[in-house]
Amino acid sequence: MARTLHPAESRGYRELYAFSRQMAEHWTGLARQLGTGSAAGDALQKGAAAARELIGELESVTARYGLHGKPAAQGVGITLARGRSGVRDRFMERNQALRFAVKDVEHLTMLLAYLASVGESESDTELAEFCGRWERELDRHAAAARTSAVEQGADPDGAVEPLDGSWLGKAAHSAGFLAGSLGEWVDRRAAAARR
Repeated sequence: MARTLHPAESRGYRELYAFSRQMAEHWTGLARQLGTGSAAGDALQKGAAAARELIGELESVTARYGLHGKPAAQGVGITLARGRSGVRDRFMERNQALRFAVKDVEHLTMLLAYLASVGESESDTELAEFCGRWERELDRHAAAARTSAVEQGADPDGAVEPLDGSWLGKAAHSAGFLAGSLGEWVDRRAAAARR
């Protein structure tokens, strides 16, 4: 076994397991909803595959330090993904869900940069290089997903369609639209009162 990980590393790598699994599961489901073959669907599928590859490599790297991510840490990630796909995403427009998904990978790239920095502070070149390499890899997938989200602006009507076309998804989207409309009304009234 290699050195004992610093508590910041142990917590960070367990978080990396959880949120990598969350990204892989969430992005796979969202790609299906946005349509495989679409630019957004393809970007999400490739990003999900990269997250799975990261987990595969991470398992062998952290095992050398006595740290493992199954079943608890990765189970948390699956639970988070189900909550996002099954609940939160139902209320969203297609583009809105894609923009929120970009936050999944941005969280991971920041976490990887942090863990690379911790690895350097612990004089662990292997972990620092591993995290730096994966930060760069996932950053490419973040850029592709971000570009797809921006490009949906060319079709604003399609961008604001409900992500979930089922009756439940349409009802959830309508509830979200109603809440947004109410918020706009309140803000207009408040602005008028300030004049």
